[in-house]
Amino acid sequence: MDLIERALELEQRKMRSLSRSDRVLISREAKSLILDLNQIYKREKDQRIMDIMKRLTAIKRKVEKRLKGKL
Repeated sequence: MDLIERALELEQRKMRSLSRSDRVLISREAKSLILDLNQIYKREKDQRIMDIMKRLTAIKRKVEKRLKGKL
């Protein structure tokens, strides 16, 4: 599955010294991957897909927290 490969590739990316626009792109890409994987999960109920979605959500939250700054 190309979608799962893209998700695993996003997980492996270096997250150091990213510009603001890089963080926005990562956040958007993670969101779209999570939504697409969710559609597959609804049909197949595969626990591995759920685990990938959880890891992507953690990455997305981390990036968005950095974007918004410390509140």
